[in-house]
Amino acid sequence: MSDAEPLYNVREQTGNPEHASVDDVVDLVIHRAQNPRAEHEGAHFDTAVAALVDRYGTESVRTLIHRILVDDEPFRTATNGLEMRNVDGVRIGTAASWFLEELNAQDDH
Repeated sequence: MSDAEPLYNVREQTGNPEHASVDDVVDLVIHRAQNPRAEHEGAHFDTAVAALVDRYGTESVRTLIHRILVDDEPFRTATNGLEMRNVDGVRIGTAASWFLEELNAQDDH
């Protein structure tokens, strides 16, 4: 890639140690899938991701998130070779990008 701005403020993209790492994001995705928040504005992400982690497994979800956040792959094509529906790649990618923003916002406080 050229000198373009990174698509995501993830440590592996920006080199900024204050940004969350892709592992932090994956850990939060898995944690939220296992412990969905009740009565929270982001609870729909938690329940959606829980179903997808159950369907595809932790490693496929981890690979997909890495491809999206670090390798700049589009949500739909990041599913290649994972036997995952493209629409589910979009769902996981959307949740992961929200969780990344949440992690980085926590660090700003």
